Amino acid sequence: MNASARVPGRPVEWALRSAEPADVEAIAELRATVMRPDLERLGRFDEHRVRQRLRDAFAPQHTSVIVAAGAFAGCVAVRPAEDGRWLEHFYLAPGLQGQGVGSAVLRTVLQQADADGVPVRLNVLQGSAARRLYERHGFTVESQDPVDVFMVRQPGADAS
Repeated sequence: MNASARVPGRPVEWALRSAEPADVEAIAELRATVMRPDLERLGRFDEHRVRQRLRDAFAPQHTSVIVAAGAFAGCVAVRPAEDGRWLEHFYLAPGLQGQGVGSAVLRTVLQQADADGVPVRLNVLQGSAARRLYERHGFTVESQDPVDVFMVRQPGADAS
């Protein structure tokens, strides 16, 4: 899948490719980078654990790598579940955040779920800016605790 995100003045070209087992360390490093501020704010950052949790959960068959300008730029995993799909490990390189790439990738994932008629669930850390992205794409809060906000998007939910 090749596409571009619209940015005033310049589109960012991006593509998705299937993840391979060899991608795990690049993804683990990106996870540590992008999650660090929120995990530190919540008092939960651990240099080893943030990477190991990704390594332990990495499922290349459910993961796509985001490529921008020919380079590794992030990833997104969509895991099948009994009641729909779980959106997990959605990380984008900090230099690409805010340029429409994340929204474009998310729209691509959600279009497939809509075509299949299934809801998509995810969890995001309390206070994370990513929550606004998900809300703009039709996700609503299902439950929350002091660390996580669990969200769901029903098939065809309108994005704002």
